[in-house]
Amino acid sequence: MVDSVKYLFRSEAAGGILLVTASVLALMIANSSIQHWYDSLLEMPVVFKIGLFEINKPMLLWVNDGLMALFFFLVGLEIKREAVSGHLSNIRQLTLPLVAAIAGIAVPALIFLWFNGDDPIASNGWAIPSATDIAFALGIFVIFGKHLPLTLKLFLLSVAIFDDIAAVIIIALFYSQDLSVVSIAVAVTGLVGLAGLNYFNVQKKAAYILLGLIVWAAVLKSGVHATLAGFAIAWFIPLKREQSQQPSMLEDIEHSLHPWVTFFILPFFAFANAGVNLLNATIETLTNSVTLGIAFGLFVGKQFGIFLACWLAIKLRLAKLPENTSWIQLYAVSLLCGVGFTMSLFIGTLAYEQEGLIFLESVKVGVLIGSVLSALFGAIIISRIKVKKSLQNESTAHANVPAQNA
Repeated sequence: MVDSVKYLFRSEAAGGILLVTASVLALMIANSSIQHWYDSLLEMPVVFKIGLFEINKPMLLWVNDGLMALFFFLVGLEIKREAVSGHLSNIRQLTLPLVAAIAGIAVPALIFLWFNGDDPIASNGWAIPSATDIAFALGIFVIFGKHLPLTLKLFLLSVAIFDDIAAVIIIALFYSQDLSVVSIAVAVTGLVGLAGLNYFNVQKKAAYILLGLIVWAAVLKSGVHATLAGFAIAWFIPLKREQSQQPSMLEDIEHSLHPWVTFFILPFFAFANAGVNLLNATIETLTNSVTLGIAFGLFVGKQFGIFLACWLAIKLRLAKLPENTSWIQLYAVSLLCGVGFTMSLFIGTLAYEQEGLIFLESVKVGVLIGSVLSALFGAIIISRIKVKKSLQNESTAHANVPAQNA
């Protein structure tokens, strides 16, 4: 368990660096003379057709509807494994991250609505600052908090997992439209088929892949966002081992898919969605209610919502402070949860996909401001904790030298 967690954090650190690189590259291109090449790539139509069935979407939507479905599929695999046999299977360990996640969703949403509650169109983005980017947050933690306790890392991971579950529910309830009964029926039939394969412990991956593609295509055509298909399919992948010495199908797929998601899918999503032309940004873009609601929601709402909820839960003895963890360390992690980059951009595209570029530019600017501030201040505090600890150890060691010599 510990080895798998350490591997996860090492890969997330590298993935976080790659995410930053892809985002900066997108920003540089979007603000250069080759911006039209960037826009042409994202608008390039990609067509898949079999008989009368056809999917015709621009590259950007293939990224957001297709590749992100694989990301949510991996999230579903990780959550199922942790819920069945990992640290999420221990109810005592769930209370604090669950309370933190709920507050970390509610407070940023309320702050966003405080800025935008009077505008029915703008208020549709209330969930944008409620998301946490697990790759960015964990990456920053690993880079700057290498010597912090493992329990704190598990707390951050648990909060991010609950955030992902909430994101799936929010997308399903609030960002689905024009539902097709026929397509939903096909998707449900496919899920029943996957449940049958799981029940009879079928170990042929091809069968799960075939039914999974059918479910994804049906959900894509149903009006429910296609990424939810990936999350749902994951729960029907067998966790039973065929032989005790071999990994289960779920663990095998998770291990194989993780590098693709970390090093290709999420960076490509960031590259496709982070390219905002800041040269053309006006004071209105920087100061409108959507931008401010997102930026304040991520930077202010996340840290205070999570930290105050944890403080109350611990003072009321509903939960305990993670072992070997201080309050300042917990506050630093609360700050990192304000890095909402990938998930916030994704929810923003769903909230305002019909509203034009003005709203989408505000989303990108607000997410960038809130996420960068959360990452910067979180990294600074974590670094200071590390420095103070090592200085304290050094001073203790120096203080013991005379006594030993005496």
